[in-house]
Amino acid sequence: MTISMKAAILHETGSPLRVTAISSPAPGRGEVLVRIAAAGTNPLDTKIHAGQAAHARHPAPAILGLDMAGTVEAIGEGVTRFRPGDEVYGMVGGVGGHPGTLAEYVSADADLLAAKPANLSMREAAVLPLVTITAWEGLVDRIGIRPGQTLLVLGGAGGVGHIVVQLGLAFGATVFATGNPQSQPVIERLGAVFIDRNEPIADAVSRITAGRGFDVVYDTVGALDTAFAAVARFGHVTSSLGWGTHPLAPLSFKGGTYSGVFTLLPLLDGKGRRHHGEILEQAAQLVESGKLAPLLDPRRFALEEVGAAYDALKTGSAGKIAIDIAAA
Repeated sequence: MTISMKAAILHETGSPLRVTAISSPAPGRGEVLVRIAAAGTNPLDTKIHAGQAAHARHPAPAILGLDMAGTVEAIGEGVTRFRPGDEVYGMVGGVGGHPGTLAEYVSADADLLAAKPANLSMREAAVLPLVTITAWEGLVDRIGIRPGQTLLVLGGAGGVGHIVVQLGLAFGATVFATGNPQSQPVIERLGAVFIDRNEPIADAVSRITAGRGFDVVYDTVGALDTAFAAVARFGHVTSSLGWGTHPLAPLSFKGGTYSGVFTLLPLLDGKGRRHHGEILEQAAQLVESGKLAPLLDPRRFALEEVGAAYDALKTGSAGKIAIDIAAA
């Protein structure tokens, strides 16, 4: 029997999303059908919507939305990790032609999912996957952050940045984070030492590290030149926005290393998906132990109000924005 569901459809790049009744998907082999309670939003969603993200292919007509949290409705052949009724979260679609999460149901690759942290609401869990995976891949997979290291986060109050700060602290680093003066209370509440982003980085390096630099720098805002200037000798820079052209001399002369993070790769090429689920499993343990929590914007948006939610993303928000899909 075919079940109908509501979904916000992008019929043409840049056009308003229209909520339409369509057929619900059925889980294929290795897939899980999830009844979505809440969908997370990311600035990348608005870029995909506007056709401004060539690296994030998702041709119209399409369902947008990368992140979600919900309840397993059915499982496909070969799935053993989940059963109907399980609460899960993950980054499962909205790119590469995979139907996204602005819908009442999604049929997701089970490898991309993890059990939802028990102490989070669906809305809180829904905003975590992309930013958590991005932060983890840069800080844990690429850098291997260790206790006692100094970590500088460029953009410590942002979507990825506020997760990097918390992961750094959870893994025993001493964390510093840049931001504007308005973000200082947030950064300090997270447990990092605030650095005004308007302070010349050379001055901050001299003032805080006596000119040595920071062992690790995570750039979440696309400021690689600043990161290269701030890192210590033999230090490591990683970036989730490492685009453009940048001189490598400031890094090379320190014997430093650089690595980039492109979180969408497993969705685009199908490789390494299980690792995304593993990251979310480990992150859930940190959440449940009180070491990791999302900054959630208190405003609420229904599926029919996704346009207003996207406008809020563009104009600035007090945390991550979730879309309510199912009634609470």
